[in-house]
Amino acid sequence: MLRGRAVTLRPATVDDVPALAAIRADPEVHRWWRGGDDLAGSVRADLDDDDLHVYAIEHDGQVIGAIQWYAEPDPDYRHASLDVFLDPAVRGAGLGGDAIRTMARHLIDEYGHHRFTIDPAAANSAAIRAYAKVGFRPVGVLRRYERGADGRWHDGLLMDLLADDLVE
Repeated sequence: MLRGRAVTLRPATVDDVPALAAIRADPEVHRWWRGGDDLAGSVRADLDDDDLHVYAIEHDGQVIGAIQWYAEPDPDYRHASLDVFLDPAVRGAGLGGDAIRTMARHLIDEYGHHRFTIDPAAANSAAIRAYAKVGFRPVGVLRRYERGADGRWHDGLLMDLLADDLVE
């Protein structure tokens, strides 16, 4: 279990699937995270992925979202990539930033990671602002990076963070 200032991160389990699927079903989250018609199945698939580490984000004893990471194992390109989603009802309180800082600190201290990437949709300005607050910097636009629910290709924004740039 990892403790931040206001959140607790713990490995997500199958018991968390209903809560995480419900958060992903919220239109504000589903817009960016999608997941098809079976969101519970999508969450379970993430939990079953051996290369992906999914943590439930808790605040005041409630699951409010998830943060996940995976690592590039090639020692010449070693880094960790992060993704996060929160229940829109708790946004704006700094809980997402707390979760990202807590996870990044863990990955620095326990795994020796020195660099992190995150790749929100270029149109997701709220997420981009939140990531910038903890030290992520824009690297460049990933053109036609992700197919949206509308079937069209949309741009992403590659952002990175060096361990020394983490805003505590």
